[in-house]
Amino acid sequence: MRDRYIFPAVFNYAEDGISVSFPDLPGCLTCGESDEEAIRMSEEVLGLHLHGMEEDGDPISEPSRGDKIRLEPNERIFLVDVWMPQARKEVQPVYVKKTLTIPADLNQAALKADINFSQVLASELRRILKRKDAA
Repeated sequence: MRDRYIFPAVFNYAEDGISVSFPDLPGCLTCGESDEEAIRMSEEVLGLHLHGMEEDGDPISEPSRGDKIRLEPNERIFLVDVWMPQARKEVQPVYVKKTLTIPADLNQAALKADINFSQVLASELRRILKRKDAA
């Protein structure tokens, strides 16, 4: 995993705003009403997209050279720079401490089996919530 990525983004200017795409990263899209907002949004989406690719084990290609990207008359290329340690930090889950009570024999057996209580609780909560969402 690299600490820094710089990818070319295509800014497409229209009357209703600026849409941003990354030719090397299909599905990495955003928009903004001004250059400033579009740049800020493109930095955020690039970090999130690349973090997702890292998490999934997807290969991250080298960025294209700007002179190799074909543009329409209303399009411009901006180089978008993302510092991945910060991007990764921003998507880490925030944990809260919960106190709970379980039967003593279950506690002893789980400790003996070296079970991580927090992982088990979080995993089971996700499973239950996913099932309820599907219902």
